[in-house]
Parts: sequence; C-alpha cells; structure tokens
Amino acid sequence: MLSRRQLFGGAVSAAAGVAALASGLTAARPALAQASGKVVDLTHTYDGDFPTFDGKPGILFNKQVDFAKDGYSIYELTLYEHTGTHIDAPLHFTADGLSVADLAPENLVCPLCIVDIAARAAEDANAMVTAEDIEAWVSANGEIPAGACVAMRSGWQARLGTPSYRNDEGGAHAFPGFARSATDLLIGLGVAAIGVDTLSLDPGNSADFAVHYSWLPAGRYGIENLANLGDLPAKGATLFVGAPKHRGGTGGPARVMAVL
Repeated sequence: MLSRRQLFGGAVSAAAGVAALASGLTAARPALAQASGKVVDLTHTYDGDFPTFDGKPGILFNKQVDFAKDGYSIYELTLYEHTGTHIDAPLHFTADGLSVADLAPENLVCPLCIVDIAARAAEDANAMVTAEDIEAWVSANGEIPAGACVAMRSGWQARLGTPSYRNDEGGAHAFPGFARSATDLLIGLGVAAIGVDTLSLDPGNSADFAVHYSWLPAGRYGIENLANLGDLPAKGATLFVGAPKHRGGTGGPARVMAVL
C-alpha cells in the first residue's frame, strides 16, 4: 500500500499559512472559556490492538525491568507517531513544514468548536464536514474564534472495537472526515487546528488526501482519534493539547483535554 506521502510528490509552502495563523492568535486569547472546573478527557487509551490507518500495531511493549525482580518497572515502547489519539504536524505532509516540536505553544491551548455530523454519518460512512456545515454552525453559535480548533463529531467512537471503525463490509477504508471546502473556509477564518473522532482528517474513501495536503502545508495541525466529543457542547470549552516534543517529529500520540 502506498503511504500518504508517496501519493503526491509536491508540497505547498507553509509560509503564508503560518503568517496568517500568527496574526489571529491575539484575537483568540480573549475567547478562551472561563473554566468551571469540569475536565473532559478527549484521549483514547490505546494498545497494540487499537485501530491504525495501515492496520499495523501502533505500539509494542517490551518489558525491560520487572518489579518482582528489580523493585521497579520499565517498558521499552516501540510506537508509530500516528497512532491512538495523536497530532498530525505540518511536516507530516510537507517536505519542510513545522515539526511537532515546533508547534507554537499558544496554538495548543485554544477555543474548541464542535461540528456534529453524527446523523449524516450514520447513513454515510464517508460523510464529510462541508463548508455548509461550517456556515450552519456559525449561524447557530456565532463566529469561530481565530486560533480555535474545529472538531468533527461523527459518533464514530461507538464503533471502536469493531471492524467498522476502519473498514466497510468489503474491507475498504470507510469513516467520516473533513471536506476541502470546509478546511479552505477555516483557513480563511484563521483556525489553528481541526480534529476528528476517526482515523483520518480526510474521509476513508479519499483517493488524494486533499485535506492533509492543503491544511497541514498551511501551517496548521490536526488531531485524529479524538474521544468523548459527545460529552461537550458545540462551543464554550477550551482545548489543551499535550503534544509530544521530539525533534523533527511529524506528529505523535497526545493527551488531549477539554475544560469547561
């Protein structure tokens, strides 16, 4: 199977996107929620059986020090960056974009806006968040703050533990994601990140990864396999993204929290 990166050789410069995003950060700060103290964990607990895009185990455990023998325990972990609840950094789909270690800290604490397409996803496994969905969200909830994270709630979490989280009955990838029309609109609004409760920012049947190849090179990041979005309102939460910080990383498992 071709990797996502191999599907396309070109990359779009991220400079313009980074500049536009930075210009919206000041406006984003006053929009952070006034916390009441409720914290919702948006992170899945995962192991070697958690679904991955390519079907390979995302993490392997090798016990190096045993408590019964040594009085303490240590595991050696072998993991792929893009597994479990994780970040896609710009470098994931560009030759020279920002690595996960270079993401601006202020972009990792941001207002959270949730677009719910669960009803449509129940009928169409490859349903997408469209520009019309974003416009409808704005009509119902007000403007999306610059620097926000806009997350898709498809209800896909209920399928976790079954083959349908990843594939349709014929074995092909099938899960909801964002449409390019939506992410192009969100770039214009100065949004910092998008998130999904599925395996990919693009829908499962995508042949060109149009969202990955436009959103990430624009200096933005994505979050895949979010959990518990149904426990949050459409707006009003602040997102805290515990991104990994390994040099040159294209992404990595993250602990993601929302505070109300």
